[in-house]
Amino acid sequence: MQPQRYSLQREKIYAVVRESMDHPTAEMVFAWLKPEIPRLSLGTVYRNLHRMAEEGRLQELPGPIVRFDGDTTPHAHFTCLTCGAVSDAAGPYDPGLDAAACKKGFRAIRHALMFYGTCPRCGQRARKEDC
Repeated sequence: MQPQRYSLQREKIYAVVRESMDHPTAEMVFAWLKPEIPRLSLGTVYRNLHRMAEEGRLQELPGPIVRFDGDTTPHAHFTCLTCGAVSDAAGPYDPGLDAAACKKGFRAIRHALMFYGTCPRCGQRARKEDC
C-alpha cells in the first residue's frame, strides 16, 4: 500500500475519531466535520476511515453499523442493544485467549471482542450479583 500524501481533510477525520469516545460511524464523523469543511463528502470520509483502518491507524469495529475507534490497542467493546452506543469494555485484552487458540492450532492476527447487552444509561442497570 502506497503512503498517502498529506491531506488536511484526512487529518481532521483522524483527529475526530482519536478524540471521540463514541466510537463514531462514518456518518457521525461527516456530520461533525461538515460545518468546518463544507466541501467534505461522505464518500471521502468512508474512504479515509477504511484506509486508516487498513493502515492500522484506527480500528474498524465490524457489525451491522460499522464504527471506528482511535485506540488501536487490543481491547474489548460493549454494544448497547437498546440505544446502540458502543463503549470500551473494562480491562485490557486477555492474551491468554491467544494462547488457548494457539493450542488448538489457530494463529490470531487481530482481535474483535464485542459484548452485547444494555448500558447503564438505558435504565436497566444490572445488580452486581447479576453480572
